[in-house]
Amino acid sequence: MSSSNKQKSVHTNPFYFAIELGFFAGIIWGGARWLMYVLHFTKVIPGFLAEPFFKHEFLVSPAGHLLGYLSFIVFSVIVSLVYVLIFRKLKGPWPGMIYGVLWWSALFLAGSWQFLMQPPFRLPWNSVISEFCLFLLWGLFIGYTAAIEYTDERKREQQTKLA
Repeated sequence: MSSSNKQKSVHTNPFYFAIELGFFAGIIWGGARWLMYVLHFTKVIPGFLAEPFFKHEFLVSPAGHLLGYLSFIVFSVIVSLVYVLIFRKLKGPWPGMIYGVLWWSALFLAGSWQFLMQPPFRLPWNSVISEFCLFLLWGLFIGYTAAIEYTDERKREQQTKLA
């Protein structure tokens, strides 16, 4: 059998892939969250995930913003691990978008009683909509990246170009 007839099947390690995916999702979308806060698109502070553990006065300081950015990266890694380990075989953009909306719902609707932040419908509408859209895109990034990696999307694209 010649080497051209053999195709190497390289499988991506889900654990390491999820950590890398979550890290970059946290860097990109955590930076977008911080920028949204600085540009006054949202009143939700960058460190809202760390609010149960730190005082609000600290979280509005520059060091608190950095802590919030880092906590969003850690949160993204954990959420990405869950997605990749459970839902990585789902195809297309919709599962990731739904996943992002579910996390927005968990944090802003269900979590508003646990966290010290304001309930979402007491926040200004631009904050609610901005956060919703960010989590939608964040989930899309995680979900679609996993779908591209773990389904044959790339192979199908190459086959359609050749046909």
